[in-house]
Amino acid sequence: MDRRIPVVALAVTTLIAGMGAAGPSPTPTSPPSATPSPSASASAVPAQSDGTLQILTYRGYADYSSTTTEFERVTGCRIARFDTVQTADEMAARVTERPYDVISAGPVLAASLIEGKQVQPIDPARVSGYGDLTKRFREMTSQSGKVYGVPYLWGHHEFLYDSAKVKKGGDLRRVFTSDDVALQDSPLTIADAALAVGGVDDPYELTTEELDRVMRLLRERPGRTYWKNPLDLLKGFATGSLDYAQATPYYRLLLQKAGKPVKAVDARKTTGWVDSWMLGAGLPNTDCAYRWLSYTASPAVQRNAAAWVGLAPANPKACTSKAKRICDVYGADKPGRLDRIVFAVRPPGGCSAGEGECTDYAAWTARWRSLVG
Repeated sequence: MDRRIPVVALAVTTLIAGMGAAGPSPTPTSPPSATPSPSASASAVPAQSDGTLQILTYRGYADYSSTTTEFERVTGCRIARFDTVQTADEMAARVTERPYDVISAGPVLAASLIEGKQVQPIDPARVSGYGDLTKRFREMTSQSGKVYGVPYLWGHHEFLYDSAKVKKGGDLRRVFTSDDVALQDSPLTIADAALAVGGVDDPYELTTEELDRVMRLLRERPGRTYWKNPLDLLKGFATGSLDYAQATPYYRLLLQKAGKPVKAVDARKTTGWVDSWMLGAGLPNTDCAYRWLSYTASPAVQRNAAAWVGLAPANPKACTSKAKRICDVYGADKPGRLDRIVFAVRPPGGCSAGEGECTDYAAWTARWRSLVG
């Protein structure tokens, strides 16, 4: 049963009605506490040779309903370890602690895992339904002619505004010059600011001069909010303390369902990302890992994940039933929508400005930390 949207919508309604006087509301990016709890006594080394699987993923990505137990039933593989995290920083820290058979990774972590040889190339012929996944996403998970990921869920940012306070949403520049705006606490938000500044071919490929220009814009409003938990931006709109917030269409849907008059700023381009399942390096046997990759590529699993998490599925065949409203709000079935999204890579992503010209992710991270502290 899809309980995620009603639960979070109820949390938003509670916030707007009285700021949750009965106690803290559930975190929007995590499901209710009805998740399976596989054995935690697994070996520290992947043990695919004995038919077990060790998984690292984001909370809610696969631990809803009966997903993991169904996988065990239909494949005969046993999930010996199932670790979940809430944030990208937690994910990056966890992969340094121990090896995993399969990992769901965003673009920055994926690039790091490939570079560090912590994952291995995937044979698409061994992944059932791989060809059903959106072609653009499949291309994004390839490097030097090798496939490193099976696309799972994707999303894009938009900038919400309170239409009761802001009569005209304006453009991205107006968002970034507002004092009452909440931005996501991530170095990749620099790319969104680059779109606001303008004059760049690719917001993930910034020269030092372009990065300086973007950081000057970000420093113009030192008192703005930087959120880690989406609940913070929901609270901001509920209390009327925010004019704008960086979010996803999912949170616009929740706020509107809760009666808040939020709209999205009309932007020519926006940023997005794709999370993909990756195959750990050095596995003694990959049979169960490939069964997991095929299982999570299926329309049924991606449909459940999209409805639960509030991100769009990489398999368009999943855009029915409970996932349809999620696909609709992201425009997953509109061919032109993807053309407006600049999907994230770990900077620099090819560096069209020329080798050595673009600033790297370490520089972005350092600049970001100097901004937010």
